[in-house]
Amino acid sequence: MAPGLTRTALTAITAVGAVGVGAAVWGVGIERFLFTVRRHELEVLPAGSRPLRILHVSDAHMAPWQHRKQQWIAQLAELAPDVVVNTGDNLGHRDGLRGLRTAFDPLRGVPGVFVHGSNDHTAPTPRNPLRYFTGPSGQVSEPEPLDTDALDAYLGEELGWIDLNNKVGHLDVGGVDIDVFGVSDAHRKWDRLDRLPAPLEAQRAKHTAALSLGVTHAPYRRVLDEFVDLGADLILAGHTHGGQVRIPGAARALVANCDIPLDQARGLSAWNHGGTSVPLNVSAGLGHSIYAPVRFACRPEASVLDLLPRA
Repeated sequence: MAPGLTRTALTAITAVGAVGVGAAVWGVGIERFLFTVRRHELEVLPAGSRPLRILHVSDAHMAPWQHRKQQWIAQLAELAPDVVVNTGDNLGHRDGLRGLRTAFDPLRGVPGVFVHGSNDHTAPTPRNPLRYFTGPSGQVSEPEPLDTDALDAYLGEELGWIDLNNKVGHLDVGGVDIDVFGVSDAHRKWDRLDRLPAPLEAQRAKHTAALSLGVTHAPYRRVLDEFVDLGADLILAGHTHGGQVRIPGAARALVANCDIPLDQARGLSAWNHGGTSVPLNVSAGLGHSIYAPVRFACRPEASVLDLLPRA
């Protein structure tokens, strides 16, 4: 190779290496701490209803030493939400509940609901990130169990949030009736969609709700389609981390770890099924596995959805 070409090649390799190092430093050392609030307005309430504010949190993957994340989540109470929707994967470590108490205690007294992700049952494990490009991740053979009962006691008994894991519930928020229903982690095939129609029908026979809210951790198509058939006015989900690592400015995620279209793996979109279109908010989440501490072009987030009466 000629000397000039050698110098050019070395310069190019050095430049590529510098970009890679810079991206790694940004993703690992900076962006994963740039917590942000994603805001949306939706006209989904009956005419004459008072506005409602939903705080949607997901995928905290909390470890006890993550104090910056805990403090930022705690400040979300200042947004004065009417309802909290927690779409799972709260725990990221066997002692993660200690950090969750710091994060969520300021939301005591705010009505809420929650569902599970797999990391509310088992601890994260090291994974090859390239395998996510081949399809949704599989189950580890012997994962470390977490104290799900303690988590549920905290969310359900202490915070007063409704457990929607394959269940139906009802909220009265300032005189506004809300039907809520949800499933456990569809990524692990823990969803039991057949358990929802009968109790939901019985509940609706007793009152007419202003809003029907469907809640899932993983936004698999089968779940979203069934939620539309069950009359959801709004669907909330998490799980995808928004792709976690994205191409800056790109509308599509690189991976979603489920079968949702990649351009709907983060943020507000519309889920269309059977001639009906329902707003769908997929949170990019607040955290990451302790074995993959990176965010690139995909900041950790919570969502605020201001629900307004239809024009």
